[in-house]
Amino acid sequence: MILVTGGTGFLGSTLLQYLIEGGKSVVALKRETSTIPSHLKSSSLIQWVDADVTDYFALAEILPKVKQVYHCAAKVSYHPTDAQELFQTNVLGTRYLVNLCLRHGVRLLHVSSIAALGMSKRGKPVNESDLWEKHAKTSNYSLTKYEAEMEVWRGIAEGLDAVIVNPSLIMGVGWGEKGSRVIFDMVHRGNRIYPLGSVGVVDVEDVARIMIRLMNHPVKGERFVLNAENISNQALLTRISQLMNKPAPRIKATPVLMSIAWRMARLASLFSRKPPALTAETARAANRKLEYDNAKIKSTLAYAFKPLDQTLKEVYEAYYSRKTI
Repeated sequence: MILVTGGTGFLGSTLLQYLIEGGKSVVALKRETSTIPSHLKSSSLIQWVDADVTDYFALAEILPKVKQVYHCAAKVSYHPTDAQELFQTNVLGTRYLVNLCLRHGVRLLHVSSIAALGMSKRGKPVNESDLWEKHAKTSNYSLTKYEAEMEVWRGIAEGLDAVIVNPSLIMGVGWGEKGSRVIFDMVHRGNRIYPLGSVGVVDVEDVARIMIRLMNHPVKGERFVLNAENISNQALLTRISQLMNKPAPRIKATPVLMSIAWRMARLASLFSRKPPALTAETARAANRKLEYDNAKIKSTLAYAFKPLDQTLKEVYEAYYSRKTI
């Protein structure tokens, strides 16, 4: 039996689809308020369990019944007010799983993040050996994903059979997906501004397929960067603009403009009583130039990533091609 945490999320639901297509029986965790994806509701191979990863006793009931755990559940937020929830979900939940996997001899595949990777000190794309460092402006999300990964490394030192993946920005077509849609929606609304930074992007299908292959691979005690392509924010928005037949962005969002923008967003949130659409952390991240090296996973699995242009085309055709644009 296999356990998947975060089963209703973007990555988790994609992973579940591939697992049941392979005839695997799965226990999938979800919160009581979460909605089961329609295409997974009728599967007799999935046993849905309402339980949070921070509920140790619920996890303790499940772990003796499984042999493999895919830990996809995580809280993603760059709002300072979510710091405590980030720690509870990302760090404490991972700690519980690590301890229970150790106790019952269960193999763990932990979904970390590029946010838990360090910055390259050699002027080259970041790889698995670059060490993470905390700075005064390190986001709470990055901090908790790093600390969660440290829980896994602690478990590995104690004998845990585990492997870690560090995906970059996950895009693609799937249930509950937000990242791709947000970026496409910006272009659809006529956005003409682009941040100065760059990002790494990977398709959700690639991440799920690689996870399954790594779970059943003899490798253990290793981490793998999952990244298909490095691209500037301007180039990414331009490619999407071309797909949607919209003008390409032309206005640079300099650090000064981004600083003004997040302060205005915070002021607006005081009146709307909704979380600000832009925070100081997301503004800083948008202007960072980030590149990631995928050589290790490509060598280990002889894996060929889906081209970014194909991912963007699939998102466009799934959600936007029938819209008036």
